Amino acid sequence: MSLATIYSRARVGVSAPLVTVETHISNGLPSLNIVGLPEAAVREAKDRVRSAIINSKFEFPLRRITINLAPADLPKEGGRYDLAIAISILLASGQLGEIELRDTEFVGELALSGDLRGIPGVLPSAMAAKEAQRKMIVPADNRNEAGLVDHEIFFAHHLTQVTAALMKLSTLQRCEVEEVYVEDVIGHRDMADVKGQYQARRALEVAAAGGHNLLFVGPPGTGKTMLASRLPGIMPRMTEPEALEVAAVQSVSGRKMGTDWHWSERPFRSPHHSSSAAALVGGGSIPKPGEASLSHRGVLFLDELPEFDRKVLEVLREPLENGEVHISRARGQVTYPARFQLVAAMNASNEAYSGGQDYYQSSASQKYLRKLSAPFLDRIDLHVEVPPLPTDVLVNQSEMGEASSAVRQRVEAAVARQRARQGVQNAQLSGRELERICALSESDKLFMQQALERLKLSARAYHRVLRVALTLADLESVDVARKHLMESLSYRKMEKMLATVVGGDDFIRSSVRYKPHITPRVNG
Repeated sequence: MSLATIYSRARVGVSAPLVTVETHISNGLPSLNIVGLPEAAVREAKDRVRSAIINSKFEFPLRRITINLAPADLPKEGGRYDLAIAISILLASGQLGEIELRDTEFVGELALSGDLRGIPGVLPSAMAAKEAQRKMIVPADNRNEAGLVDHEIFFAHHLTQVTAALMKLSTLQRCEVEEVYVEDVIGHRDMADVKGQYQARRALEVAAAGGHNLLFVGPPGTGKTMLASRLPGIMPRMTEPEALEVAAVQSVSGRKMGTDWHWSERPFRSPHHSSSAAALVGGGSIPKPGEASLSHRGVLFLDELPEFDRKVLEVLREPLENGEVHISRARGQVTYPARFQLVAAMNASNEAYSGGQDYYQSSASQKYLRKLSAPFLDRIDLHVEVPPLPTDVLVNQSEMGEASSAVRQRVEAAVARQRARQGVQNAQLSGRELERICALSESDKLFMQQALERLKLSARAYHRVLRVALTLADLESVDVARKHLMESLSYRKMEKMLATVVGGDDFIRSSVRYKPHITPRVNG
């Protein structure tokens, strides 16, 4: 009787718990049983492994084979355990000799010919192997993705290449990633293509510098989608840990590196307004990441915002606040990161602009706005109007905007100031830390109190005004001043109108107005 122990990795969200593959070969009628809560694809591994071993010129043991995937209470799914199962059978049957494999992990699906096929979610497994200080062997299709981890990760095309390397007859190549610079990827989406719309361009720069959420409001054809698609190009470069977070989410979703996503590129996701709640935040019997997680560290663009179902938009409130999505199913709970910047666009018609009246006072616009909830809109920092362009600006070909590269330099300088001061961007500051950093003067506190009472702002909205003002000051490398507070409030200028249209009087009465502490003035 022989026993072999091999290590592999499962996939649970963006984590990769260790799975021990134990193979026991004993006398008895020929059979192969897999235990340890395997799904259908894992149970079918016995047929794939048998054919792969035979077609690789090895002998498949005609005895009783029992394979245990531990821990037994962790559900196992997919073909990622095929390679580990095959190696454990060959080791237990003595066909690989006396070798020690406790410092090596194996993941990969086997074809009937013995070829190795790529699997989703390799990157979290490689990161976990590095943390455990073990080497890992992966399919050649996953070599670029696994190469993002600076560790002893090797790739192979066929089962025989793996066995030859384990028997010291040959060596495997180490996984390395082909460097792709984000400028090469997004070079075709430049801010220079945007004509006019200076306030919207300014709002994009502020949003990129502080990590703020943004809402564009205006009639069709004014460039809202074009503006939103330029935001990733002016956002600061991701740090290596941030880039690995993004790559891990893309990996577990099954998207292929180099084709569906690129190393160091910030995601830009634009789901259709018919998307369900599960499509936005993730779901399924085996929970998979949704659009909110696929846009982690990037941009989630919701065009035609009021056309989304109201209940669908409400599920975004938790990730907008916490930066995470928690999906609970009968088999367990999965947490996916979802720290994205929301950019939304909405329009109703050209009625207001063609009639010369205020856009937000038109009946069509108000009917359109009533589809949204006030708490959801309250989580958006910047409300910006995008009016139609004057014909002379539209026709004049020489009227080009500032390039993304120049805007990004200012954004990165502001972000560096924020990270040196508090470690995160302004949008993630807590209320207490925010007020400590802003340190408003008594006159500015009085100004803000009057503005809050007039605009009927909630406590959440007040802190968002302060965060935007702090970002405006960081772009100038100065402390917060009155002009920054005034510009920040200008981005909430339709707050009262939205509250009235969306929530009515009940919203205004239920809003918690925030009054900054002011030292009483003594007459005389």
